[in-house]
Amino acid sequence: MTEIRLWNTASKRKEPLIPMRPGAVSMYVCGPTVYDRAHLGNARPVVVFDTLNRLLRHVYGADAVTYVRNFTDVDDKIIARAEETGRDIAQITGETTQWYLDDMAAIGALEPDAMPRATDYIPAMVAMIETLIAGGHAYAAEGHVLFSVESYTAYGRLSGRSVEDMIAGARVEVAPYKRNPMDFVLWKPSTPDQPGWDSPWGRGRPGWHIECSAMSRELLGDSFDIHGGGNDLMFPHHENEIAQSCCANPGSDFARIWMHNEMLLVEGKKMSKSLGNFFTVRELLDQGVPGEVIRFVFLSTHYRKPMDWTEERANTARRTLQKWREQTRDVTPGDVPDHMLQLLADDLNVSGYIAEMHQLAHAHDQSTLLAAGQLVGLLGENLSGWEIVSPADGATLSILDDLQRRLAEARDAAMQSKDFSQVDHLKTALLAAGVEVRMSKQGVDLVPGAGFEPAQLERLK
Repeated sequence: MTEIRLWNTASKRKEPLIPMRPGAVSMYVCGPTVYDRAHLGNARPVVVFDTLNRLLRHVYGADAVTYVRNFTDVDDKIIARAEETGRDIAQITGETTQWYLDDMAAIGALEPDAMPRATDYIPAMVAMIETLIAGGHAYAAEGHVLFSVESYTAYGRLSGRSVEDMIAGARVEVAPYKRNPMDFVLWKPSTPDQPGWDSPWGRGRPGWHIECSAMSRELLGDSFDIHGGGNDLMFPHHENEIAQSCCANPGSDFARIWMHNEMLLVEGKKMSKSLGNFFTVRELLDQGVPGEVIRFVFLSTHYRKPMDWTEERANTARRTLQKWREQTRDVTPGDVPDHMLQLLADDLNVSGYIAEMHQLAHAHDQSTLLAAGQLVGLLGENLSGWEIVSPADGATLSILDDLQRRLAEARDAAMQSKDFSQVDHLKTALLAAGVEVRMSKQGVDLVPGAGFEPAQLERLK
C-alpha cells in the first residue's frame, strides 16, 4: 500500500499517516458559515481536502474513508444578515448552503460523507459543555458559559504561541464576567428575537468553537486521524477546539494530524473589497471561467504556500485543459503510475504531479493522462460544461503533433547552429493560427487558444 506522509502543523514535521483504525481513515474539515456566497479564498481548502479525500479513497478504498465537513448555520453574521434583509434565518441558511454545494460541485469537489449542520447538534454541544463545567474547565457567568484557558496547560501548542503572546496579539473580547481575557465563549444568551435553545444556563446559543468539537465527536469519535482547514483558523478556532475536546474527553488525541492550507492572493495582493479584487466563485463561473480552470489553478500551487490567482494563470490553465481534454476524448482511463502516486502521497505534491501530467501529454499517453487527471478531479465528465475550443478531428491533431516535433527538432538544431530563423518562422505561423507555443527544458508544447484556426495549419504541413 502507498504510504501517505503529511505535514502535521502540531508537530511541525512530515509524518506518516497511520490510521487509528487499521485500514480506515477519518477526516474532519471546518466548513463555511452560511450567510453569503463563497468567495474564491473559501474554495481553496475545499479543493485541497477534496484532493486528499480522493487520494485516501484511492489508496484505502472508498468505503474505508469517512470525510466530514460541517456547516455553521447559527452565528452572529447570519443573525446580522437576517436583520439587514428582513428574511428568515432558515431561508438564508438553506439558500446559501445550496449555493455553496452547487459552487463547490462546479469546481469538481465531491460531497463529503457527512455534512452536519450545527443546529442539528445543539444537545451534543450542551452535553459537552456540562462535562467541561463538571471537570472544572468551564464556568457559567451572567448567562454565558466560558472555557477556562488556564485549566488546559497545553493551550497554544498548535500555533506555537504563549498565552501572553496571544493576549497581546489577538483581539480578545473584554467582558466583566471573564476570569481571564483569553477565556472563550461556549454558550451565550439569546434575546427573544434571536435564535436560541433551552439550556441549564438559560435560553441561548452555542459559541462558534464548541460546534466542531461536538460534531466531530458525534460523527468520528473522541479521536480521529486528520483535522483540516485554512491557516487562518489555527488560532483561535483550532486552538480552542483542541482545548475543549481534550478536556471533555480525557486521554483522547482529538486529531492526530493537523493540516492547514495557506491563503489566497489575487494578482499578488490580498483579496479585499477595498482593492476591487474580491470575487466569489459564482462570479467567476458566471463570467465564463470553467470550474475546472479554477481547480487547476489551485492545484498548481502547493497547499502550504500562498496561492496567487492571476488572469494569466487562469488563461494558461484553460489552454492546457483544452488540449488535454482533446487528447483524452473517447479514451478509456488506464492506471496512475506508482511514481505519480508517490508524489501525491508526499504531502499532496500536486504541482509535481501536474508536471508529470504535462510529460504524459508530451508522450501522447492519453489513457494514463486521463487516469491521472481524474484522480485529482480533472478531466471528468461532470466538469465538461464548457466549450472546448480545440481541434475537432484526428487529422488536425496529427498535424499539431507533427508541428510540435518539427519545432522541437528545429530548436535543438538552432541551439547548435545559433540560427533560430526556422524556429522563429514556425512560432510566428503557429501564433497566427491561434496556437500558443510553450517552450521549456522539458520540451515543446502547442496549446490551441480561443482564436484557434485549424485551417491555417494546413499551410505548415
